[in-house]
Amino acid sequence: MRVLPDDREGSRHQRIIVALATGQTLLIAHNIDIAPRLKSLVPGDRLRFRGKYVWNAQGGVIHWTHHDPSGARVGGWLELDGRRYR
Repeated sequence: MRVLPDDREGSRHQRIIVALATGQTLLIAHNIDIAPRLKSLVPGDRLRFRGKYVWNAQGGVIHWTHHDPSGARVGGWLELDGRRYR
């Protein structure tokens, strides 16, 4: 796991690179204007997530890792140490 600097263009996103057991890497773009920031991420942490996957040549991006403010769709989440961030 690697924590990147926040994306501050438009909605702010916390950016995290995770490596899956398959070796594939994913960028998680977690909207911190809607959901709380994960504060204590360190390499080696096990992060669970639910969101929308979008393929790209670097492995893919997971977004919608938060509740849907309009309530129109099932929201996603990030989970670290038993706490869910939505």
